Amino acid sequence: MKTDNKKQELKSPTQKSAKKENENKEYAECVVLKAVGYPFDFNLMENDFEITNSKLFEEYAREQWLGLEVKENSYLFDQKIIPDYGFEIITARPDGSIISENTKIKLIDEEINNITDEIKIDKSMKISDIVGQKNAKNKVKVLIKYLDDPDKFGPWAPKNILFYGLPGTGKTMLVKALANELEVPLHLIKATSLIGEHVGDSASKIHDLFKKASEKTPSIIFIDEIDAIALHRSFQSLRGDVSEIVNSLLTEMDGISENESVITIGATNNPTSLDYAVRSRFEEEIEFILPNDEERKEILEKNLKTIPLEYDLNMNKITKMTKGMSGRDIKEKILKTALHNAIANDDNTLTMKHIEYSMQSCKIKNLDVKGMFE
Repeated sequence: MKTDNKKQELKSPTQKSAKKENENKEYAECVVLKAVGYPFDFNLMENDFEITNSKLFEEYAREQWLGLEVKENSYLFDQKIIPDYGFEIITARPDGSIISENTKIKLIDEEINNITDEIKIDKSMKISDIVGQKNAKNKVKVLIKYLDDPDKFGPWAPKNILFYGLPGTGKTMLVKALANELEVPLHLIKATSLIGEHVGDSASKIHDLFKKASEKTPSIIFIDEIDAIALHRSFQSLRGDVSEIVNSLLTEMDGISENESVITIGATNNPTSLDYAVRSRFEEEIEFILPNDEERKEILEKNLKTIPLEYDLNMNKITKMTKGMSGRDIKEKILKTALHNAIANDDNTLTMKHIEYSMQSCKIKNLDVKGMFE
């Protein structure tokens, strides 16, 4: 029950008058906030903000902001704290609605907010730019068609997909290209970021990740190096939290938490190390293979277009020299090392001697790794 004393606590006439103006607007179903701190600083204040009881915070926030309009990327202020503590409105559903007694108010876990980002669309990257990987690109086209018309698929919607293959074969690159062609949130995350320090931490992080993705659907979660958290349970003796993490991941992938229209793409270099139960949840496993001769030549040509030196190279010879290398190896270990060698020697043209230098350098590094534990 509200009292006159409580109304007097509101210091801002702007927020108070806004309540009267918004009486005819649509009510908000859900508001997601992020604590951003005080508008200014002095020595006696600490910007740290910790919620000890999320349900209690929701009641507290809803009661003091009742009737206020919420717009995404704007702010709400807790006027019971001096000076006013600010919260950024990350999601308002619907946008421009007003807070009612039934509005759900959630606070983003800052930790999960830091480890997952909706990637920025790179206008220069298209799916057609990916060399090879025909099977993977076809599957991605299915995702695009699904997200364009989810109702058409019904119960046959794509849900969980596994990308696997050697490092540098384009798993992450394809997902980034996908982000450029879709107008939906894409959450990219390293699996190791989901590992917590205490019992229950990992399960909470996994739940928060899927919860964040479900707040703006349809959306895609891409978990790189998924084997780091979905280890086979035979590794229980090595990592005591394996069972906890696997069970949490299974719960979210099964959609028990109502993660409708959330597509999960996992990536791993070694699918055999995955827990069988997790692996069985992936409806399709797509292998990323090393490029063939024709594809390696195309990779070389594409990358040489952006190289900041003139070049005089035997493309057929380099294509043969790089057999067994991934696209990333060709760019990072061969072309980049050769370019840096040319620049260091004040050469204005990239030639085969620089390529041979990088090949030799790459060979030495590989030999060092091979003999590490002999």
